Amino acid sequence: MNHNIDGILYKIGLISAILAVSVMIVLHVFHINIGIFSYPCLFHYITGYYCPGCGGTRAVKELVHGNLPASIKYHPLVVYGLLIYTWYMLSNTVERCTKGKISIGMKYKDIYLWIGVAILLLHWILINVLPIF
Repeated sequence: MNHNIDGILYKIGLISAILAVSVMIVLHVFHINIGIFSYPCLFHYITGYYCPGCGGTRAVKELVHGNLPASIKYHPLVVYGLLIYTWYMLSNTVERCTKGKISIGMKYKDIYLWIGVAILLLHWILINVLPIF
């Protein structure tokens, strides 16, 4: 079962990488500002509190510009996700290219998801509690 999940995740990862690179090329070639696609946060507008995803877009922008500390500050889940994705794709590509002779392929485990959920919740609590102090 896990082998099947890992195969599906690998294919999704490849498709995601191709789409991301394609979008970045189009944005660069046609000088499109992605800011025109962003909308105000409805959760923040209604409640006055930041939503769990607030800061994600800024974190991605900072990461694309190579500013890792700012990206972590805006939303640490973005950096965590990129690290997990990168290691998963690189290790599984090496394993596939060597036909299993170098068996370093990262396998899916629920703990990676739960760590992400914990980062998301901790960040959400901190960005809503810290301004009080």
